[in-house]
Amino acid sequence: MHITAKDLAAIIPPGFTLGVATAAFQIEGALDEDGRGPAGWDVFAARPGAIVENHSPAIACDHYHRMPEDVALMKQLGVDSYRFSFAWPRIQPKGRGAVNQAGLDFYDRLLDELLANEISPMATIYHWDTPLPLDEEGGWLNRDMAHRLGEYAGILAEAFGDRVARWVTINEPATVSANGYAFGLHSPGKELALGAFPTVHHQLLGHGLAVQALRAVGVPGEIGMTNVYSPMVPNSINPLDRVSAGLMDLAQNRLYADPVLTGKYPDLIRAAKFFSTFEHPDEDMETISQPLDFYGLNYYMPTKVAAGPGGGAVPASMAEAMGSDLSAAGNGGTPFHVETWPEADITAYGWPVKPEYMAVALKEMGERYPNLPPVILTEGGASFEDIIVRDKSTNTRFIPDERRLKYLSDHLETALRATAPGGIAESVDLRGYYVWSLMDNFEWSAGYNQPFGLVHLDHETLERTPKASYFWLQELIEERDLAAEATAAVVRAVAGDEAAGEVAATAQG
Repeated sequence: MHITAKDLAAIIPPGFTLGVATAAFQIEGALDEDGRGPAGWDVFAARPGAIVENHSPAIACDHYHRMPEDVALMKQLGVDSYRFSFAWPRIQPKGRGAVNQAGLDFYDRLLDELLANEISPMATIYHWDTPLPLDEEGGWLNRDMAHRLGEYAGILAEAFGDRVARWVTINEPATVSANGYAFGLHSPGKELALGAFPTVHHQLLGHGLAVQALRAVGVPGEIGMTNVYSPMVPNSINPLDRVSAGLMDLAQNRLYADPVLTGKYPDLIRAAKFFSTFEHPDEDMETISQPLDFYGLNYYMPTKVAAGPGGGAVPASMAEAMGSDLSAAGNGGTPFHVETWPEADITAYGWPVKPEYMAVALKEMGERYPNLPPVILTEGGASFEDIIVRDKSTNTRFIPDERRLKYLSDHLETALRATAPGGIAESVDLRGYYVWSLMDNFEWSAGYNQPFGLVHLDHETLERTPKASYFWLQELIEERDLAAEATAAVVRAVAGDEAAGEVAATAQG
């Protein structure tokens, strides 16, 4: 069982944003249309065996052609905000220089459609779809890539700065470095192990340059970045397991958050031999650690870590995503490995369902970073196999995804209680939660076999069908708004219409 929508709505604080999230490459399709250039992911996805069952992103959800329909689904859902990403190859096909006006026009239409439906835009500047010419020049191994991202951010700021409420500079640099450059699981498919370290710094520098570009234009929207966060848990009381978990924590979490939030890399990382071979100007750290309006966390699961090489990168039940792959390249050659959670429910990806560690993640962030800006949970969700039930009498379909519904309810409740007064992470100013994802989409190397969506997508007909989790979130938002209206009515009776209007507006993110 899980908390009712009405009871959960009662603990949502004023101004808390409830949203949904997607990424351009995963939903848009239309890879060869209207001047879009090729992305590194286009080439990687075409490699035999790179994507599960050789699924293709060429059509994906066909959002490029069906955008108004998808915005209408969000309007019906009632969300406060939509987190999407701009497709770099669609806007700047070569990654530098000339801008593709047709690409700008598409996002003009998207932003106008969102605002016309009272949905606040949160835009991600870089969500992994590197223009192919930049990948061919080394991608994030090349320091110039950071400057290209800064230039691109300036283009977006000039074109859309008046309409975007929140900006995310870069999504999950940890996943890009690990899966793309260390282990070869994502584009560009390099297997460099520790040789991938320059990509960490260059992504963080790109983040900083993007922040500078946005602020140089004077965008009124809030600016932040987002990274995946996984609490690292020792497999046992064995001191070697504790050390191993600490090393994983450095690699997955602190390597990315410390430079942004403290202005320096963790001491142990800087002392390592592989770090000493990589030099960067001191002023880089000032660029990387500029103050932010918010810090984004993508939370899906904790990671259990044990000493010893184990049998491979991850337990057999786990798929190739997120922090699961940071322990090894699949050959059991590292001094620690990831273990299973035998007592836990698992998602279709093999990830453990442990909502209590959402509170741990927030607590750790609050304790490590005394000057932590407001936090937004920019992604959270779960892939489960969906069963479609058809009512023959009405020829309608229903998808009773109770496990996804419970996952979202439990994680949101945990986050809200942890950051409420008296909670274990009460020092964290939590501002919102974005569900991954609006609809089933192209889940990178997992293709279409991992449905995360609130909306089911038939990949043959492209028909969209809201699931039970969609209607649950709809109910939660309605209950929150009803509670806000009731409070406003009381305020109106005491203090007048103007004060009541302010209360009602504040209650909705």
